[in-house]
Amino acid sequence: MSGDQAFRATSNRGRDVEMTYGGATSFLRRRYTRDLTDVDVVVSGVPYDASVTYRPGCRLGPRAIRAASVQLAELKAFPFGFDPFETLSVIDYGDCMIDPHHPETVTPAIQEHAAQIVASGAKMLTLGGDHYTAYPLLKAHAEKYGPVALLQFDAHCDTWEDDPTRLDHGTMFGRAAQEGIVDVSKSTQIGLRTYNDSDYGFEILTAPWVHRNGIDAALKIIKDRAGDAPLYISFDIDGLDPAFAPGTGTPVIGGLTNWQALELIRGLGSLNLIGMDVVEVSPPYDHAEITAIAAATVAHDWLCLLAQKKGAKGKPVGRL
Repeated sequence: MSGDQAFRATSNRGRDVEMTYGGATSFLRRRYTRDLTDVDVVVSGVPYDASVTYRPGCRLGPRAIRAASVQLAELKAFPFGFDPFETLSVIDYGDCMIDPHHPETVTPAIQEHAAQIVASGAKMLTLGGDHYTAYPLLKAHAEKYGPVALLQFDAHCDTWEDDPTRLDHGTMFGRAAQEGIVDVSKSTQIGLRTYNDSDYGFEILTAPWVHRNGIDAALKIIKDRAGDAPLYISFDIDGLDPAFAPGTGTPVIGGLTNWQALELIRGLGSLNLIGMDVVEVSPPYDHAEITAIAAATVAHDWLCLLAQKKGAKGKPVGRL
């Protein structure tokens, strides 16, 4: 059964031999299926970018992230030292069907797509798409968990002026805060380096602050605020500096490095992780897939945290 595990695999666990440069590219070579029976995590794409304010193209993000994930499916996970799919049942659900020519249908389509997945008991890992998609995703998660703690990696606050009908990737977290979908008292924004007059009550750890104060200080604040609340992570790839993520629609210099982002994600294993999105990868502006590879790795490491929570153990190699 070697090769094309995306559609030839008979189990949601484990993995078989694939050519990194060939075959069907589901995320991390997981099986494409919409059967949610005994599934721990559902990976799904939301290929929508009609809410961007500058450069488009992130509707192609889910496809690019899947393609960039192939090497991560080849070896045991670094630095964890295990294969997460020996423990976790993970599927690739495919993409949410969206009709951008009827904008009034976009929000309910994404919310209903996510609600069906979350209601099954599976956790959801979403590949975007622009950042507006996080709003209906959060609504679906709040239906199950109540108000959620949000950890937002971003160059931008995404809490600018809003109205209830606006589809805009820079306004939706203000709306989510106002609607009580997000508990701002437990939420943190990290990597910001643009200005807004209102913080809506979020704790803001700017990129310069992280550079000066370090990973451990940032993790302590994130953990102290989130406590045991259900934590949803929304990772805008422009939280990374454009040197590490040029393939995005609104790049801002001075951002987080790859290693900082990965150390932050890997430090969250003690928290109550309920869902994650990785958004704003715009392949037309990428170079050598470096943005898509960063996005795939961040998503992969979140899955490894869930595998650890379920009992996965490995033997890390070298000094960590």
